[in-house]
Amino acid sequence: MDLFSFLDDTRDGHDSVSDTEDFTMEAAEAKDVPKKRKADTPDGKPAENVDADGSAAKKPRLASPRPEVVDEVEIEAKREVAASAGLTGAAVESGSRLELRHQVRHQVAVPQGYDYIPIANHVPPAKPAREYKFTLDPFQQVSVHAIQRNESVLVSAHTSAGKTVVAEYAIAQCLQNKQRVIYTSPIKVSEEHVASALSNQKYREMLAEFGDVGLMTGDVTINPSATCLVMTTEILRSMLYRGSEIMREVGWVVFDEIHYMRDKERGVVWEETIILLPHSVRYVFLSATIPNAMQFAEWICKSHEQPCHVVYTDFRPTPLQHYLFPAGGEGIYLVLNEKGEFREDNFTKAMGMLQEKQGEDPADPKSGRGRKGKTKKGGEKKGPSDIQKIVKMIMQKNYNPVIIFAFSKRECEALALAMSKFEFNSADEQDLVSNIFDSAIQNLSPDDRQLPQIANLLPLLKRGIGIHHGGLLPILKEVIEILFQEGLIKALFATETFSIGLNMPAKTVVFTAARKFDGREFRTLSSGEYIQMSGRAGRRGLDDRGVVILMCDEKLEPQGALQMIKGEADRLDSAFHLGYNMVLNLMKVEGISPEFMLERCFFQFQNSAGVPLLEDELAREEVAMRAITIADEQLVADYYSYRQQLEQMSADFRDVITHPNYCLPFLQPGRLVKVKYQTLDFGWGVIINYHKRLPPKNRPMPVTEEVPPHEQYIVDVLLNCATGSSVSKDRMPANVPPTPGGVQPCQPGQMGEPLVVPILLSALDAISYLRIFLPKDIRAQQARETVWKSVMEVQKRFPDGIALLDPVQNMEIKDEKFQQLVKKIDVMEKKLTSSPLHKDSRLPELYTQYSKKQEHQQRIRALKKRIQATNDVLQMEELKCRKRVLRRLGFTTADDIVDVKGRVACEISTGDELLLTELIFNGVFNPLSPEQCAGLLSCFVFTEKSEQATKLKEELAAPLRVMQEIARRIAKVSKESKLPVVEDEYVQSFKVELMDAVVQWCRGASFSDICKLTDQFEGSVIRVFRRLQELIRQMSQAAKVIGNAELQAKFEKASEMLERPNSVIFCSSLYL
Repeated sequence: MDLFSFLDDTRDGHDSVSDTEDFTMEAAEAKDVPKKRKADTPDGKPAENVDADGSAAKKPRLASPRPEVVDEVEIEAKREVAASAGLTGAAVESGSRLELRHQVRHQVAVPQGYDYIPIANHVPPAKPAREYKFTLDPFQQVSVHAIQRNESVLVSAHTSAGKTVVAEYAIAQCLQNKQRVIYTSPIKVSEEHVASALSNQKYREMLAEFGDVGLMTGDVTINPSATCLVMTTEILRSMLYRGSEIMREVGWVVFDEIHYMRDKERGVVWEETIILLPHSVRYVFLSATIPNAMQFAEWICKSHEQPCHVVYTDFRPTPLQHYLFPAGGEGIYLVLNEKGEFREDNFTKAMGMLQEKQGEDPADPKSGRGRKGKTKKGGEKKGPSDIQKIVKMIMQKNYNPVIIFAFSKRECEALALAMSKFEFNSADEQDLVSNIFDSAIQNLSPDDRQLPQIANLLPLLKRGIGIHHGGLLPILKEVIEILFQEGLIKALFATETFSIGLNMPAKTVVFTAARKFDGREFRTLSSGEYIQMSGRAGRRGLDDRGVVILMCDEKLEPQGALQMIKGEADRLDSAFHLGYNMVLNLMKVEGISPEFMLERCFFQFQNSAGVPLLEDELAREEVAMRAITIADEQLVADYYSYRQQLEQMSADFRDVITHPNYCLPFLQPGRLVKVKYQTLDFGWGVIINYHKRLPPKNRPMPVTEEVPPHEQYIVDVLLNCATGSSVSKDRMPANVPPTPGGVQPCQPGQMGEPLVVPILLSALDAISYLRIFLPKDIRAQQARETVWKSVMEVQKRFPDGIALLDPVQNMEIKDEKFQQLVKKIDVMEKKLTSSPLHKDSRLPELYTQYSKKQEHQQRIRALKKRIQATNDVLQMEELKCRKRVLRRLGFTTADDIVDVKGRVACEISTGDELLLTELIFNGVFNPLSPEQCAGLLSCFVFTEKSEQATKLKEELAAPLRVMQEIARRIAKVSKESKLPVVEDEYVQSFKVELMDAVVQWCRGASFSDICKLTDQFEGSVIRVFRRLQELIRQMSQAAKVIGNAELQAKFEKASEMLERPNSVIFCSSLYL
């Protein structure tokens, strides 16, 4: 029975043109199509800009002119919507209207010299490839015009804005022009179902729309010869590496949800694919709003030497209202209205209510706990929980369906179960839910139909309550998605992954918290995460408003809340990283290399993005330097050099004479010393006392281990300071700045104020031979003034300068290097005094001019160094280390030729390719049975956290020990090759918790039985099994590469045992 016989064949209100209609528009010709790489040729191997030895050429990259950004167009649009108070219940005048404004911005990155025609001058074809029965929004019109010109486009817009229309036009144009088109969807390693469901969902939609559509995912292939192919990015990358014939016929590639290129696990696949695609291909990139969209377009322009338009809009078909619900409260507070106006008064009320009611939610596991675990308020309070209050209010006001986002699978289920007493579906709707549910599971085995998840979920679904998270059985997630689309689920409790890709908006979105655990720490949601999930609120054409409610159980600052709710979307930053599979594939394919990939990746482009600004700054500095003309410049240069050398020698001289070993015996009270701290010149002063610096509090170690010798002592010096200066009376500890703030030297001609200032030894500029008498107590101002008069009298008596301690005769510094330094200083002083400029009246002016010129020169050198460092290819050092590992393990030769082990590793992308290849060549799989092989391979695909203690039988423990020993050897080779690999962490990354479950499944155990062997959610187990199936297929192909028919047959048998007919693990998608 066809599940979809229960459903109406409808699509988001947009009727499509029949694909049998006669179109007459001629194919648009690409302008200035660049010289082709080998990837553009039948063998699909790119070879442009490479050196004779096959490595990517560096000069073209560095010399390649940056793209020009032109044709900036900004369109202001406005529309009127009916006024609404949303959920607040406030009265609204009948017939009143609200005016909303939005922008559409257009720019295009073009190669320099490209003959570009402004988009405003575009003449649409007489017969477009696709016509619509509705008026296109301005951003859709501009995007379609770019496609009609055969130019790539990035469309950056909110969820449900209508980006799919742009992709559909590109597909229709390809069909009309007899070109093939590829539609790719994102895949997230932690949630493969999202990619599978998205691909399957898109396939079904496009099949209904265009007819000639195929599907290629990891485990499903339908009609691969179709004109329009829906596939995952991994499949497309594999086709490019293998030189698929299909690529010769591809005109356009649509990348949906391109902002997921920043995903740390899978984003690199997008970059590889985009770089490897031929220059002749054009692109449609669909993205959520990203602030650096133009940067991405410039990368595409530079990588493929073709224009790339950016069309951005902040248009939301359904305006949103954002509310706060304080924990334990009774109402919600509007904090951001449709116009984007922040209501700080309501925010303050909500925070005030939060403090009053904190701890009163009986369903909140955190409630009722205060200091030392004691209750705050209402520890045993009974009544509806916060989530029950919110959902009940939403249903009463008819603001369903609602998606409630929770940030853990268990919280998701607990909240849904808390609603199990409510019924939101009518009797007829409940019957329809039962029929759809029964139809969906009818092909499962009787045992699988009795699984707890299946048995327990139906009662909730009939009540109109759904759950969606990665731990659910895939078939149940698809049933829930279908029920939700049909309006049979009124309240859906979901994790964050539900906001990715799937086109399933609701009228209301609820966040159960403003914080989440991201795998490392609990943190506030980023504005990008909030925008992505809240974007599910509001259904185009159905709702006049979308409502977003943020449940708050802790205080938020107004600025932080505003930044989260109204902040900028997350940037699209590259997550590019090297992997051995990538390196080997690039080394294997003729004409390209890993260096080729590193130089052209978005990661490198972003790093080099600041070069143009640096080059502009460099040009300005060079102009400024050339503008300075100096008379007798060579004489000035020599004098400047002598003086600079003398200043450095003098600094070295001071470092020696102020070392505690030499100066401490001479720091008696009354000794005259000259003090200079950084740019502050205090002149002569009188030593009052000195003492050792105190160690910091709570740190008992000796101060000598904390600070250098010159900073281990404090000298109290009476100095003439500027009036108003203040000095701390406390002794200076070792963890405070060298001089207290608020002390300035007295300026010439002013009276000043004598103060005792604590300074470091390093601030002593000179030590006098002279000492003066000090009174016993100088705390009184009059006593300090008397001492200072004595200092002034000494300076008058020695107009040629106060005599200094002789470092050799008086201080007895016998160090030979120091004595050489003294002689060098004497020589340099003579050079200065003998210079023709020494007594020249022009000297101050000439010296200042030359100093400015030298400053420009220093900045020029620094800028050139920064430009060079920025242009240097990042990760190149890591690449060298990885190549070293490959050579030492025998995957490649000394000449970087991929050997047989390397060719085997090229076939493996689902697990650790190095270790798996070593297992094959070490014969680890040879004595194992097919089910043992599958069990051992499960260690490579299971990545979830598990708290269960696992005790393996010897049949699994023995091969596991061998695998771990080989893993240790790989880790040691990696460390020896300068890669940051921690041996124990690497070995423990291969998790054993599902080994026994896999073996028992292969031997015939039921799914319910194997679930009892693990603490994982059923959906997580299925995800591991499906990845394991893909890995086993790759291992079979790897065995085929080396001609090991016996091992290939063993892996094929393991695959057969794993993929049991009619099992819940490998049941077909409901979308197909």
